[in-house]
Amino acid sequence: MNQQYSSTLLERAVDEFSKLPGIGRKTALRLMLHLLKREETEVDALAESIVRLRHEVKHCKVCHNISDDEVCAICANKMRDDSIICVVENFQDVLAIEATTQFHGLYHVLGGVISPMDGISPADLEIQSLVDRVGKGGVEEVILALSSTMEGDTTNFVISRRLEAFPDLKLTVLARGISINDELQYTDEVTLGRSIVNRTPFKAS
Repeated sequence: MNQQYSSTLLERAVDEFSKLPGIGRKTALRLMLHLLKREETEVDALAESIVRLRHEVKHCKVCHNISDDEVCAICANKMRDDSIICVVENFQDVLAIEATTQFHGLYHVLGGVISPMDGISPADLEIQSLVDRVGKGGVEEVILALSSTMEGDTTNFVISRRLEAFPDLKLTVLARGISINDELQYTDEVTLGRSIVNRTPFKAS
């Protein structure tokens, strides 16, 4: 028998929050009861930030990372080394690498990895836009910083083939230290930082 709520407004809020990953109904209820104890201005600020995030956030037209503007703050930063592009699966990986403070180049967010089981093909990812960026000139190195999974390795291979048109381009991967099947966002900062600094040439197999 489902739990009965004295307030349909509370029940609806719990229903919506429990749809979030990792949040069950008990946690959702605890959060909602906490919000009811806070000042209305605090709750309004939280609600506004969520609504604005959903409606106003953009994807950088250069690297496809999440951004407030057409070009993200990283791509717009003249202090970054634009001769190096680090290719990652998603924006969480950008956050993980930035947290190491060991990388000062630019990024390219693919938006996933090739996965036939999930119906994700190379055409579904931002691979062509990466080729286009390299084709404009000025890029000396592309770092393939994808997870060490079958899907990640397949994506690395496809990208390497697409970039063969640029023989002078240096193609590298993260150094060993990140375990097979590990995702970058869950790798500790020290290990990830060392893997970036000690990156090695990519060898297609």
